[in-house]
Amino acid sequence: MTNQDDVLLRVDHLVKYFPIYRNRFGVFQYQSGAVHAVDDISFFIKRGETLGLVGESGCGKSTTGRTILQLYRPTSGSVSFEGVDLVTLKGEDLRKKRRQMQMIFQDPYASLNPRQSVEEIIGEPMIIHNLAHGAEVRDRVKHLLSLVGLNVSMIDRYPHEFSGGQRQRIGVARALALQPSLIVCDEPISALDVSVQAQVINLLEDLQQEFQLTYLFIAHDLSVVRHISQRVAVMYLGIVAEVADREELYSHPLHPYTQALLSAVPIPDPLIEEKRHRIILEGDVPSPVNPPSGCRFRTRCPIAQEICGQERPEFRELATNHWVACHLASS
Repeated sequence: MTNQDDVLLRVDHLVKYFPIYRNRFGVFQYQSGAVHAVDDISFFIKRGETLGLVGESGCGKSTTGRTILQLYRPTSGSVSFEGVDLVTLKGEDLRKKRRQMQMIFQDPYASLNPRQSVEEIIGEPMIIHNLAHGAEVRDRVKHLLSLVGLNVSMIDRYPHEFSGGQRQRIGVARALALQPSLIVCDEPISALDVSVQAQVINLLEDLQQEFQLTYLFIAHDLSVVRHISQRVAVMYLGIVAEVADREELYSHPLHPYTQALLSAVPIPDPLIEEKRHRIILEGDVPSPVNPPSGCRFRTRCPIAQEICGQERPEFRELATNHWVACHLASS
């Protein structure tokens, strides 16, 4: 697939189920089922690249990001970061490894502690990991604020004194505080105004160039993902349907679900837009508590056949670095 030395993160057969418990006789609890949030997915991210992870709401994107960082412990599978399986790490060993992996959260209003000042929010990771103390913390926080385009005079302010875009910049500064190699960006612009989204995207790109960062960029805006990512992975109902280089995926999608997603992306040219064929998917997304047998997409797929309900499709490489989970796809 790629040179092993270039791979920073490798996810193999990752599974994350959330158990559903019910009460019996009002006293005894028993597990009545499970939410199949992430169900046997595999991909890799090379050093210095951005992998876009897209899909509709509830498909498991955010759960994938949090499971990679071990905020959720996986049900099974492995997450190899710099050759070390994070699933096997515990306690101090995992805490040390977490210095190299950080996360930018989706909601800039909920992800910052309203009782802490900017200095405390950004400086706390440095203190916890013994990277700085006392006056040095304040100096480093000021440097990080300048990096993300905020005035250093704001260091003593509290989150409620900032706009949404400014709060997200504080979140970016906090993620940079420990000088990580990998940052999971969990829909970092979806809660922001359109005018502010471009600023945050440009900031992330500039920081990636300056610090050789690697991003897992989770989003549902396909236009943004095309702009910032080198490769794109498409998720549907807990599985990865397709992974390919950006231009290859957008110009030659092979999975029916990817084709439907891309057909919904508006094109700012009325003549082209008028001639385009729009793929309308029928029905609703099945419940992750009881997903369909075989191919997860078969209940809404316009080309589904009998085999799609009988066997789960293999994740195959149909073209160079173009992987698809579909019985009927061909290059």
